Amino acid sequence: MKKAFWLLLFLPFLSKAHADNNARGPGKPGKKKDYLVTLETPYGPMQLVLYDQTPKHKENFIKLVDRRFYDSLLFHRVIQNFMIQGGDPNSKQARPGEPLGNGDVGYTVPAEILPNLFHKKGSLAAARDNNPAKASSGCQFYIVQGRVWPDDELQKQIERSRSRAPERVMTDAQKQTYKTLGGSPHLDGSYTVFGEVIHGLAVVDSIAQQPRDPKDRPTADVRMRMTGAWVKKKKITKQYGYQYL
Repeated sequence: MKKAFWLLLFLPFLSKAHADNNARGPGKPGKKKDYLVTLETPYGPMQLVLYDQTPKHKENFIKLVDRRFYDSLLFHRVIQNFMIQGGDPNSKQARPGEPLGNGDVGYTVPAEILPNLFHKKGSLAAARDNNPAKASSGCQFYIVQGRVWPDDELQKQIERSRSRAPERVMTDAQKQTYKTLGGSPHLDGSYTVFGEVIHGLAVVDSIAQQPRDPKDRPTADVRMRMTGAWVKKKKITKQYGYQYL
């Protein structure tokens, strides 16, 4: 029986990393360009970049975008102040109210979980089922909305994380990001973050607040269309303000 690629989380707790420019994935046209993803939705477009530090996920996502795999798929699971999830191939022809989350492409992607790639607002991450290797779904993804964390609540979350993984350390810069921009820190260390939204965060907010059924599927379909292009990094920085290291 297939398992749904749900995010594994404790519901009571709901309430830049940048690329190594010397890493060159298969088919990459050089260090001066990067793959810019445009994700179109009924609520407007988003632009995203994919991290070179997670080459397996980047290569896989580019392959799917270039094949137009994601076109007409749904954001099938949305939770305000948490995330929006999509990429289930079964969602393309899904009937209203039909449970989703089981669809896959017949393979997983090995985990690429890095401490400097964390679940700030706008992070693009891979959904997965419950497996000890934390391998990612080959197609399902989520974009973090999260929320802003006050000092005391963030400290409690850090202590909970340390009780499960003593080696995990949150940097001062990451703490500041969670206290200002926001995010979902309880997911850190459990899922692969492999990119981020660099323009259109308000679209994430719009999708996350849509009415939903008991399984968190929006009651009105939210379909996506995804395209990608290799663009000069200088142009990406000039147009969207994204800074490469």
